[in-house]
Amino acid sequence: VQLVESGGGLVQAGGSLRLSCAASGRTGAPYDMGWFRQAPGKEREFVAAISWSAVRAYIADSVKGRFTISRDNAKNTVSLQMNSLKPEDTAVYYCAARRDLLRLAVSPTEYDNWGQGTQVTVSS
Repeated sequence: VQLVESGGGLVQAGGSLRLSCAASGRTGAPYDMGWFRQAPGKEREFVAAISWSAVRAYIADSVKGRFTISRDNAKNTVSLQMNSLKPEDTAVYYCAARRDLLRLAVSPTEYDNWGQGTQVTVSS
């Protein structure tokens, strides 16, 4: 599965951005999707994940209530709606995919496929 993110950019604190990730290749098998982010000098951090059927979704505490993950399997896309952005949300955001194993994963090591990342910068 090949993944391509889009939608990053520069936004003022309190603003919103919507990231999208388009999947191509062997997208027929059920797969979970996740969003991670990595700020300079920091480890890659889990943000959100959603199962193939979208029945299961999990949002990190640090963004809960501000970020929402969704997917459209007909279009092979997953989105991350980010509201009330804060300067500490500044990072490169990556989408990732893994086979649907009936549980969501929060560790980046459990994901098999990654996009190239998209930069999100929140100014104060």
